[in-house]
Amino acid sequence: MIYRELLTRELSARKEDFADFAASQARDVEAYLQELERLADDPGLLDRLPEFEGPGAIPGDEFNNHRGFAIDFEESWKNHEEARKWAERILAGRTTFAADGSQIYVQKETSLPVGAIQIGWFENPHEPGKKYERDVSFELLTPRMLLENQEEPLNPETRIGERRFHAEVERFHEFLEKHKGWQERKERMPVAFFDGTLLVSFSLPQTSLQESFLKAMLDLVRKSAAARVPLVGYVDRSFARDLVKMVSCLNNSLEETSIYDSTLLSASTSEKPAMLNGWGNRTVFCESKRKGLEMFTDEETGRALVGFTYLQTTADSGPARLDVPSWIYDDGLIDELIDVVRAECVVGLGYPYPLETADATALISHRDREAFLAALREFTSNEGIEFNVSRKAASKARRR
Repeated sequence: MIYRELLTRELSARKEDFADFAASQARDVEAYLQELERLADDPGLLDRLPEFEGPGAIPGDEFNNHRGFAIDFEESWKNHEEARKWAERILAGRTTFAADGSQIYVQKETSLPVGAIQIGWFENPHEPGKKYERDVSFELLTPRMLLENQEEPLNPETRIGERRFHAEVERFHEFLEKHKGWQERKERMPVAFFDGTLLVSFSLPQTSLQESFLKAMLDLVRKSAAARVPLVGYVDRSFARDLVKMVSCLNNSLEETSIYDSTLLSASTSEKPAMLNGWGNRTVFCESKRKGLEMFTDEETGRALVGFTYLQTTADSGPARLDVPSWIYDDGLIDELIDVVRAECVVGLGYPYPLETADATALISHRDREAFLAALREFTSNEGIEFNVSRKAASKARRR
């Protein structure tokens, strides 16, 4: 447990650190906001961005069309009931999807390394007479699967995480393939919600594990493009600095800063409100040109395979980041896609409902973990396999 009096004493002793950091961030935010305004007044400056290695972001044509980085959401409602009716119109007859996963690993508590993954998914056609699909898959990972046939030393828990990730991605491939051809069938555009970023980057040299993650995400982005079924990576709290990097490239007199894009976009000054100052407002679409993402570049055109926009989905916190495959922007579907995200955030009260439901479906609770251990004990006892749970683990379970 934490002792409140000790915490209070530490906070009091370090209050100057907090104050100095906040003041420094405020100065940086103001300087970077001024630079963003300068770019809006002189968009020709953006033409220099391809000269830099890893400029962070390159805005699309929306920047010129809207004369700046922010695009206001034109709808307004008097109450949540009106918002729900709007969301119902956007989602009616449209299939949305999300998948998520959970995992268990019990080597620290037991004499045998055993793990499991559970993938939950939620597919909603939003159509009367058609049922939504909410289901799970469960996969046991045995000691042999966790410890043998490893190309390089790998923590078994890491291997479980790798299998979970690939199992989640497999569900998305199935959805994208299933809904391929929606245009020819005159269906409303389906959307798959991925929990997290679509952009995976690692420093070189890469391990085989890192390569497997990178390849899986690249294949998923390319599958979305081939099937022409939209996919969006939803990052609720982003720590990306792509816009910040872009600004610093164009003005090297700016000091290096620790601020994030989301901080910059949600900050207000004494003279101006926040750039994203209303629910549903978003930034223009930008190609993601962060250093380390070279694999996410089209070899023929040199353009990024994935871009991003920031969307204000709540009234009292920073914007969410949406990673969006560039083909969606090129095909003129970006506005429709973002309306779908807005609508699902209305239903989910600030967070996309498909992601919320998939997460709840996949969840493995502490009680589930105890049931898993009990089932293992029963199974190994019946089969005559030596298996025991450590006294320390049992003690912790009783105390928690």
